[in-house]
Amino acid sequence: MSAEPLPAAASGFERGTDGPKVIVAGADSSEASWRAVAYAAGLARRQNALLAVVFVQPVLGAAAAFGLPVAETTGAVAGELLAEIRSGVERLRGIYEMRWQFLTFPGDPYSGLVRAADELKADAVVVGASESAGHRIVGSVAVRLVKAGRWPVTVVP
Repeated sequence: MSAEPLPAAASGFERGTDGPKVIVAGADSSEASWRAVAYAAGLARRQNALLAVVFVQPVLGAAAAFGLPVAETTGAVAGELLAEIRSGVERLRGIYEMRWQFLTFPGDPYSGLVRAADELKADAVVVGASESAGHRIVGSVAVRLVKAGRWPVTVVP
């Protein structure tokens, strides 16, 4: 009995471009989200993918009703995140080059990440593990994204 040769793709390791083209990473200034962004940046760099860092600005209806400056506060957080990301990219310029963009959406984190992933036609979503005790009851953003079953989701501790 003679064996037929395997096609080239099945016979060994393949260096290819079949990996993700767009990776969405959720950022909210927590330590876990910074680790998620760093992990996603490494994936994006190695795959030559676009890294979309997404900050979802919470809409705090009750706080706004009392006249608290919600938009200014969340805008300031977004500005700080963007400045930190730009600083990191500049430190690596010439060593590693990668494509990235920073997006903000108003709303709850789950809906904002879903919207970003849908609009960008993301191939993967990376988020940090929840640091909130309340998420054990309600469910974390990561668990909700996994249950949606629309993209591979990586949860970074």
